[in-house]
Amino acid sequence: MSYRAPVNALIDTLYGPAGFDRVTALDPSLDRDTVRAILEAAADLAQEVIAPLNRVGDREGARLTETGVQTATGFAQAYAAYCRDGWNGLSADPAYGGQGLPKALAAAVSEIVQAANMAFALCPVLTQGAIEALQIHGSAAQQAFYLKPLVSGEWTGAMALTEPQAGSDLAGLTTRAEPDGQGGYRLYGQKIYITWGDHDCADNIVHLVLARLPDAPEGVKGISLFLTSKYLVDPSGALGARNGFRAVGLEHKLGIHGSPTCVMQYQGAQAELVGEANAGLAAMFTMMNAARLQMGVQGVAIAERAFQQALAFARERRQGRSAFTGEANAPLFDHPDVRRMLTLMKARIQGGRALCLQTAVAADLAARSLDPAARESARLREDLLTPIAKAWCTDMGVEAASQALQLHGGMGYIEDTGAAQYYRDARIAPIYEGANAIQAIDLVFRKLPLADGRAVRELLDEIGQTAAALRKATQSALRHIGERLEAARGEAKTCVEAFAAQGRTPDSLAGASAFLTLFGDLIAGAALASQAMNAPSDSDSLALALATVFADSVLAGAAGLACAALQGAGAIAAITADQLAP
Repeated sequence: MSYRAPVNALIDTLYGPAGFDRVTALDPSLDRDTVRAILEAAADLAQEVIAPLNRVGDREGARLTETGVQTATGFAQAYAAYCRDGWNGLSADPAYGGQGLPKALAAAVSEIVQAANMAFALCPVLTQGAIEALQIHGSAAQQAFYLKPLVSGEWTGAMALTEPQAGSDLAGLTTRAEPDGQGGYRLYGQKIYITWGDHDCADNIVHLVLARLPDAPEGVKGISLFLTSKYLVDPSGALGARNGFRAVGLEHKLGIHGSPTCVMQYQGAQAELVGEANAGLAAMFTMMNAARLQMGVQGVAIAERAFQQALAFARERRQGRSAFTGEANAPLFDHPDVRRMLTLMKARIQGGRALCLQTAVAADLAARSLDPAARESARLREDLLTPIAKAWCTDMGVEAASQALQLHGGMGYIEDTGAAQYYRDARIAPIYEGANAIQAIDLVFRKLPLADGRAVRELLDEIGQTAAALRKATQSALRHIGERLEAARGEAKTCVEAFAAQGRTPDSLAGASAFLTLFGDLIAGAALASQAMNAPSDSDSLALALATVFADSVLAGAAGLACAALQGAGAIAAITADQLAP
């Protein structure tokens, strides 16, 4: 089926639980009509140009030729249209040709583009990360030279971290950077899993590469960040000879076939240092954190795309007798379990959308607020929410895609309907840009203690205020949601206190993922509850139905998740691999 961008849902979420009005208050020129016009223009491009290439990219994939990587039919033309209309620089600094619009609005646009074609959208997502890394860590000369073509999309960006022997633990990377005697460096080594590391959609590709200097200390403290581009560029900006790195292989993947995932070989590539020597990990995390929020948006996007197809199939496919009307040969939608499945999918998507846009709003307020205290509070909120948005939303995306395939039955398992592609594509999102278990560890050991726990206390207090308002509502349905929300908040608070007391122990590590799921459920549930509370008062409103289903199907499980989070490592500590082996 064709994709339809959820413009109304995005606007309702931006101006509802995401709190986007706090950002627009700082820029009165950005009114609601302008926001709608931007989202509708993005929807037109996504629906008419980018979405039709989704199946094309899946079937054709990218190809490695003697001259480099060639993308699937139509991708280069679609990318040109994307850049021509200015979408690549939507939130970038106007000093470098960007439009300077809020990150939250850019995140909403990104959801539309990623839902239209997840493989295609990864290219601008990586470029945006490169832009942010150079804005924060690049020298004035690097910013002046590289940012304009990256913002325009004339050049794209790629992030080169992983090596065959060094995945999530970057301490083991061996790519080396040797001084060239002229103030620059030469890179030697191999990187794998480099998303859009080579392609034919842009004139040049800028790689940000982690490598070691000859005298670097061991471990992550000896990692530096280097910039190298596919083509050498003279001082005027004109492209010259090919630089000393190549794509020597393309990974054969479960999904996102349209996105070239490259094995890159650096053979004396000319490069320059970004930031300080041996401080590359901090610089790279700027790029990764930007990508982590985008991966959360990606989870919401692929869930929305799978949901739309599942709903269309449930309305068209006729099978069995309706449990609601008694009609024979009724649509699948008239079977209670199918309707429950679709409603819960919709609720999870809406909750995940709110979580991602709340994170982006916090980033905007951290950058734009005039009050230093407000900026600091927003920065803490962004830091706290980022790992939750990445992990919870990408897990949700896989679950939604799986449920959409299940709803199709046997027709979902074959490739003809397209439902299987969404599941295959979605499955990478919990893995890359920091596997979700790593996000959980980051949440528990780095983000919960931020500012002596201030960030998490403020968030729990806000959710408590929402629950209290619901419990005072005149509608019994809202009071019921409030009770569920407050109970889940209590379980999360207990876990926070327990983790603070335990410190970094095997017990905390064993429970971190369950806690992240619980916390994500709580934030999503609070957003849905807020929308229900502010929706029209009739009991048939969609917002109330979504919040109720989520409260009874998801928030009701908070006690079980808290038990899993706090059960400790005792039951598994003594188990050996030999015992588990057949």
